[in-house]
Parts: sequence; structure tokens; C-alpha cells
Amino acid sequence: MDFSDVLEKCGSFGRFQNVILLLYGYTNILSSLHYFSQTLITFTPEHWCYHDDLQNLSVSEVRSIYTNISPPSCTLLQGVINGTGVAAKSGQCRDWIFQREHDYESITTELKWVCDKSHHSAVGQSFFFIGSVVGTNIFGYLSDRIGRIPALLMATLAGASGDFMTSFVFSFPLFTLSRFISGLSTDTMYYLMYILVFEYLSPKRRTFGLNIILAFFYCFGLVTSPWAAIWIGNWRHYLWLASLPALGVLAYPLLICESAQWLLTKKRYDRAVQCLKWVAKFNGRQVEDSVFDEFVKQHREKVNEQRKLTTHEDTFMGMFRTPRLRRFTFTLLLKSVIITLSYDVINRNMEGLGTSPFKLFSYTSLNYLPAGCTILLLQNIIGRKGMACGALLVGGIITTVTGFLIAFLDPTENAVLLAIMIGLGRYGVTVSYDAEIQYAAEIIPTSVRGRAISNIHVAGLASNSLVFYVIYLAKYYKPLPSIFISCLMFFGAVLCLTLPETLNRKLPETLADAECFAQDKPCLLCPTVDKHQKNCQTSA
Repeated sequence: MDFSDVLEKCGSFGRFQNVILLLYGYTNILSSLHYFSQTLITFTPEHWCYHDDLQNLSVSEVRSIYTNISPPSCTLLQGVINGTGVAAKSGQCRDWIFQREHDYESITTELKWVCDKSHHSAVGQSFFFIGSVVGTNIFGYLSDRIGRIPALLMATLAGASGDFMTSFVFSFPLFTLSRFISGLSTDTMYYLMYILVFEYLSPKRRTFGLNIILAFFYCFGLVTSPWAAIWIGNWRHYLWLASLPALGVLAYPLLICESAQWLLTKKRYDRAVQCLKWVAKFNGRQVEDSVFDEFVKQHREKVNEQRKLTTHEDTFMGMFRTPRLRRFTFTLLLKSVIITLSYDVINRNMEGLGTSPFKLFSYTSLNYLPAGCTILLLQNIIGRKGMACGALLVGGIITTVTGFLIAFLDPTENAVLLAIMIGLGRYGVTVSYDAEIQYAAEIIPTSVRGRAISNIHVAGLASNSLVFYVIYLAKYYKPLPSIFISCLMFFGAVLCLTLPETLNRKLPETLADAECFAQDKPCLLCPTVDKHQKNCQTSA
């Protein structure tokens, strides 16, 4: 009798799972508000260097005056003669005219972080991701030491505190410090809740529960956040909206219990049984004590047998001890780098495409719903490997086409077409990103899942420091960022083929289980191919 058998008796998709899925949805809203807050507070509208002669002129008139001056945003005017601007021979621009989107005040317009200070926002973003690397290591370690729920609460509140602190800064040093603190929870609060839901859901319901909830609630947060920012009208007040709802996670321990699987790996059997009994009671199930006694007995025997075979305690570094596990671990790390870098470059590049960045971000965020449905419909048919590989392959093709369209089309005349392509690009990379999370969680054994997934995310988040360098490649050749990202996605698709398929298999709980996992199947085999071979053998 293993954990999945006991969970089935207690209820693997009942009222308890409904509650934990709703809390997972709430966490996704918090995560979407938090992760893209940096993008929304630093949007830089079209702007021109201020001169007294430009007072009371319309935006079109100012744009016309600067037609023959480059760059118009940072060139000081000597004056305006016959409707034409004359550039000053010396001096620096100290004030600007901003074409604010719906009068929205971003940090770049309020603190005038443009021209020689335009790098401030990018540096703040870098510190945000440095914080995410530190936070993912800390809270990932804590999740395997003190539990999923305490680590989740600390991570979420740390990130919210950073956002709240950011809303009160007026200087660049304080901005970088507050963004570092904000970054501590980036992705951590999401994947810790993901692990908790993953470990309490029936494998048959896992794809549906995780991906539909993610698609709906994360999409809701992304689609509404730009409009909320416009409605509030100020980046400081928007950060209050993004941070204060995080206090709701303090109610989580009152509604759900700690991961029973994690408690078993820590040999806290009484507490694990207590959690399973709570699940059964919540789901209206009657489970005899003898069932739990038999389960604990068998689990102890299994642990004792494994202890005789190995003297090592399960740790993340243990995944590098054998060639097979080491290859899987390096592949997951590299795949995370590829997908995370692609995800961020595509999702954050919203300016200069002929459409309001607020509207473009909001409308193209609707792709999360079809992305979630795609995973739901296909992942249990073509398998985790087929889903991950196919999504990267299709996403790479879309990204390549989009890059060349941006290079050769006028954004103002082809805004709708470019918006559609950006939406398709976000769709492809979203499917890749979401599929990768579940795939990695199923390959990694329970005993090191929290720490291992946190380290895999660290590798991905560390690659985000390259986002602005990748986007800067457009200075040399406009489609170059898209070509670079698409090449990475094609390489990632090939990497996915080297990982074992997890569909319809008992997932590993320890490193010993992981070493033997799917050894009887070639790594390049997909479920659809395997099924075809079995049908051929049966008919023969």
C-alpha cells in the first residue's frame, strides 16, 4: 500500500482538494500581480525634451517639431523656428514632455528616469531577479526542512513587503534594495503552493486541476492588472493593490494541512496520519485506523530496506551521484534556463509595437486560458514529454515569424497583426512554461522535490539577468532577439526528448526510486509511439 492508495481512500478529489485548488488560484493571482509589477510600474511612454517654446502645444505638434532631430527624447532644443526645432549645441535635457497613457504616472515619468537615467529601471529589474535567486534558495531549503506551508507564508509575505516598500522610495539606491526584497518571493510562493497541490491531488486529476486553475486565475490577474493600474493612475498606489492582498495567505494554515508526503520523508508518521485523517474528514470519508497503521508499517519497512542499501540521506546533491540521475538533473536545469529566458523576453517586450503597452499586455494575456486548455486536452494523450517538446517547437516557429514581421513591417500600420503574433508567441511560451513545471515535479522524487525544484527555478531565474541584453540585440538587427530565442526553444525541444516519460507511472518518492524510474523504457520513446507498438504486438 503506497501513498496514492491511502489518499484514494481519504479522497483524492473531494472538498479538501477543491479548497486547496481555490487557494492555489488565489496564490496565482498574487503571483501574477507580483511577478509583472516591475513591468507595469516602469512603462516608459513616448517623450520629448522640454523647451519653453513647446508650452501648450499638442502631442502631434511637438512630434512634428522634433521630426528632424534625433534622438528627440534626449536632445535639448535651442528654440523653434517656423515650426521646426533647432537643436542646442550644448547642454543636457533636464525636463521632459511625456505622452502619458491615460494619465498614468509610472516611476519613470515621476522620477524622470529617462535618457542618462534610463538604466535605473533595468538595474532595479536585475536586483529583483538577484533577490529571486537568493529567495528561491532560502525558501526552497526551508520547504524541505520546516515544511511547505511555513515556507510558503514567509516567501509570500517577503515579496509583498518588498512591493510595499517600493511604493515609498524616491531614490535609486532604495529602489534597488526594495526590488531585491520584492524578488525574494518571485516564483517561490507559486511553486511551493504548486507542490502542495501536486502532492494531494490524484494523478488522474493532476493535469486538470493544476493547469485549469493556473490558466484561469493567473490569466485573470494578468488581464486585469494593467486596467487596475490605469484606473488607480499611479504606480505607488498600484503597488499597494499588488501587495496588501498577500495578507490573505495567513489564513492558509486554518484551511489546509501540511504535505503528508513530506512528513513521511521526515519520519513524522503521527503528524502525516493526522493530516490524512483531516483530509478524509473534510471529504466526508470513513477510513479505519488499521488502514493508516498498515500504511505506516509498510512505509517504515520500505525505508529500512532502502537504508540498508544506501548510507546517504536524500539531498539535492544526491541527484548528481549516478550518471543517470545526473543527466536528468542537468537536463532539467538547462531546460529551465531556456524556458524562463524565453518566457521573460517574450512577455516583457511590449513597447514600440504600435499599440498601447497596457492594452497589448492585457489582451495578449488572454492566451493563458487556451494555453491551459491545450495542456489539459493534450498532455494525457501525447504525454509530458510530447507536450513539453511540441510546445517549444511550435513556440520557436511562432517567435521566428514574429521577429521578421517586426523587422519588415511598420508597427503603426500593422499594429493588429503584430499584436496577434505577440499573443501567439506568449501562448507558445506559456504552454512550454506551465508544462515544464509539472514535468519536472513528476521526475523529481518527493524527498527532495522542494529543494530540487527551487534550484531548477534558481537556474532559470538567474538567466533573467540576460533578458535586457537579448532585447538589446535588436539594435544590431531587429529580428535578432527573436531568432536567438527561437534557436534556444528548438534546442530545448530536443532536450525534452532525452527525459523519461512520467504519464501513467508511479512517481518516485526517494532517490533510489528515481534511479530506477522508467529504466525499462527508452528515453526517446513517447506515449503515442509506445501505445502504437503495444497495439502492433497485440494484433500480431
